[in-house]
Amino acid sequence: MKKLINDPQDVVAESVEGFGLAHADVVQVHVDPLFVTRAGGAVPGKVGLVSGGGSGHEPLHAGFVGVGMLDAAVPGAVFTSPTPDQILPAIAAADAGAGVLTIVKNYTGDVLNFETAAELADADGITVRQVVVNDDVAVEDSLYTAGRRGVAGTVAVEKIAGAAAERGDDLDAVAAVAQRVVDNVRTMGLALTACTVPHVGGPSFDLPDDEIEIGIGIHGEPGRHRVGLENADVLTEKLLTPVVEDLGLAGGERVLLLVNGMGGTPASELYVVYRRARALLAERGVEVARSLVGNYVTSLEMQGASVTVLRLDDELTALWDAPVHTSALRW
Repeated sequence: MKKLINDPQDVVAESVEGFGLAHADVVQVHVDPLFVTRAGGAVPGKVGLVSGGGSGHEPLHAGFVGVGMLDAAVPGAVFTSPTPDQILPAIAAADAGAGVLTIVKNYTGDVLNFETAAELADADGITVRQVVVNDDVAVEDSLYTAGRRGVAGTVAVEKIAGAAAERGDDLDAVAAVAQRVVDNVRTMGLALTACTVPHVGGPSFDLPDDEIEIGIGIHGEPGRHRVGLENADVLTEKLLTPVVEDLGLAGGERVLLLVNGMGGTPASELYVVYRRARALLAERGVEVARSLVGNYVTSLEMQGASVTVLRLDDELTALWDAPVHTSALRW
């Protein structure tokens, strides 16, 4: 493999160290155990938001720590859940007296470890609620989870819940709006190539040059099926159609459309996908009221993309539009 790394075992620690140095105005890195918090610490009286998961999906999650989104993020080893002894101090650091919401992607290790940390936090007098993101329509079960996987829709959950916390909503209200996003967001992805986990040293799966994987997971989990390589418009329709059908979108509704890169796809290609996805939604009478295109939930250097649709109402739109200042998302 060719990667800009030193020792494969040190990739996460060195990457997070560099991230903290580059964005010291936004975040603070804590080394032992490893987690990232908002610069300046928790905001008194505000609900704290904590998320995390295996590394390799950057900028998720540390890239979304900052004003208007997360108060803390916990990076595990590449494609591996963080441990409870990392998560617990992150929860404690995010608590400012109003409780903490954990936003957890639906992978068995993540869910169990965050639940364990929440129980320990409760014993320390910190009130914790948990919302599980499960937006991937590709499969009902996978190698890593019971039920649907959490993928790019996580960005919308963190952004909108973060805005609700920032405006002063209490813990139950922040958890409720986060769950509303989970209930109304769906994603489907595809892979053109596999990725290589540094400590493994080889591709995570075999994919012939003339085939793609439809419904791929962000760890390289199998999707719905493999098909021959087709043009972007055809592939975009294969992604968008199950998303729209699963949401039950009707004409006249408004949505957020997110086209997310898997880490190795040029922006020019992501905009080709966005162009077709937007046209397909217009054909159904669905208005794209908000958009986001870029690499937000990646899979190392995998070439591929995912399409996410979030059903919007006036409140969710306003929370999406609310100010945010993180290393990866700001307006």
